[in-house]
Amino acid sequence: MRNLLLAAFLVLPITVQAAPCEGVPGEAQVTVQLTFGRAHRDGRQIDASEWADFLAREVSARFPSRLTVIDANAQWQHPTTKRVMGEKTSIVEIVTTPSAETWERMLALREAYKKRFKQDSVGMVTTPSCAAS
Repeated sequence: MRNLLLAAFLVLPITVQAAPCEGVPGEAQVTVQLTFGRAHRDGRQIDASEWADFLAREVSARFPSRLTVIDANAQWQHPTTKRVMGEKTSIVEIVTTPSAETWERMLALREAYKKRFKQDSVGMVTTPSCAAS
């Protein structure tokens, strides 16, 4: 079942079409927002040095260019208890070319965070975009 879900994840995002850049300088890209909860399961916050190390070793190693990090507060609802929860969060926005290789790197990045910080999920939103320097 996991392999089927993995295959679906790798195939489905490829269908995201980059926005045409007609009349706008730039190239068709995709903007990906990854949402990283900044608390350990026991409630301790992931500190600045842990986060900086993850950014350097995992994020920048896979996506060295065209990324932005935004600190935020997130809200989500527990699926079982329905309790509304809040958590400090970091949003990493990456502008990149949509490809199978891009999605493989995204999946690996999300899995690395979940494993390292024992997270249940890393949110991801993809949006077609037109990017220029």
